[in-house]
Amino acid sequence: MTYGSERVDSEPVKSWITDWDWLDDGWGENAIDIWNDVREQCPVASTERYGRAFMPVTMEAVRQIANDTDNFSSIWVGVARPDAPRHPAPPITSDPPNHHGHRRLILPAFNPKAVASIEPEMRAFCRKLIADIGDSPTADAAEQYSQHIPVHGICIITGLPEEDADLFRDWIYRSFQLAPKDNAVRHQVAVEMTEYIDALLKDRLKNPKDDLLTVVANAQIDGQDVDWMVKVGYIRLQIVAGIDTTWSAIGSGLWHFAQHNDEVQRLIAVPNDHDLWSEATEEVLRYYAPVTMARKVVKDVTVSGCPMHAGDQTLVTFPAANHDPNEFERADEFILDRKNNRHVAFGLGIHRCAGSNLARLEMIVAFQEWLRAFPNYSLDPSTKVTWANGQVRGPRILPVLTNP
Repeated sequence: MTYGSERVDSEPVKSWITDWDWLDDGWGENAIDIWNDVREQCPVASTERYGRAFMPVTMEAVRQIANDTDNFSSIWVGVARPDAPRHPAPPITSDPPNHHGHRRLILPAFNPKAVASIEPEMRAFCRKLIADIGDSPTADAAEQYSQHIPVHGICIITGLPEEDADLFRDWIYRSFQLAPKDNAVRHQVAVEMTEYIDALLKDRLKNPKDDLLTVVANAQIDGQDVDWMVKVGYIRLQIVAGIDTTWSAIGSGLWHFAQHNDEVQRLIAVPNDHDLWSEATEEVLRYYAPVTMARKVVKDVTVSGCPMHAGDQTLVTFPAANHDPNEFERADEFILDRKNNRHVAFGLGIHRCAGSNLARLEMIVAFQEWLRAFPNYSLDPSTKVTWANGQVRGPRILPVLTNP
């Protein structure tokens, strides 16, 4: 199949109320300010760049969309051209009643016991990355540290070969930064990933191992074999959603702490099992939540006074909801030891992130090892921090001085 050369308009955003674009250069580092500014004027912004699409910025609106599986379908989980080719990646792209069976198949790999068992390996891996930086006065905390950690974790859990990490990163970049505006890119990435995953699953049928790839290769639901392309989709989800999301959260936390040494000193003064580490990690998740999901509107519906029509698209802007002052006391402040922190960084409703246990472990271990190794690090003023835009936002280049 050939896709035309037409692409979504890439002109700068004219108004974040009526012309938002999550791939605009102003989105990445400034998204929190954008959501807050929009919220002061209306609960739901709109755009025509991807066909009609909406951006809710209040917890009330986000909660309504996330919990309403009658009017909003997860068959579209990212805003893109309406004619974009879409591929299954269950359970995240499935609706009831099929969703439950897909989720039940994946969940055991990410249960608390399974995740806790890999903590020593994750800690050793972080220490190796830090040792590789050594005594260098400068480092890129994203490219040399945060971007490697979730790859290692997801490869342990799934059985994906870690030597293909660069390939995974390329697919992630193209999927999130290019594909929403360009159907040809979306199609090409899908072809490459399908061929790659197909070969891995076929190998597991012949050579089973104790990993998620083997579980998926042999997957059945209610005694019936799962469709092969759905099996491919299970692994597609692990690559696309299980890696970039967490490295973005880790990177955002390291960006924050590089500018708040008083908070670093509070953390490293307590043991690793102290509640403060968990509270700090949850506040990073609230304040810098990296993931924005989307839905296809399947029936005419009104959200916070905004009419949406069948065929429209809408973001489910969990990060914006995390800054709603009606939901969080001093929502605009990063409070290291915030106690009442019912954030929605991992989503709401039936699609709440299945890998949240793994993400939390990777984050807290990454923070503990880095902050103890470089207790006085800071941003390198000579080099610009680069942020990713779109569905998953976080630092991609994070230059720091390790011991200023």
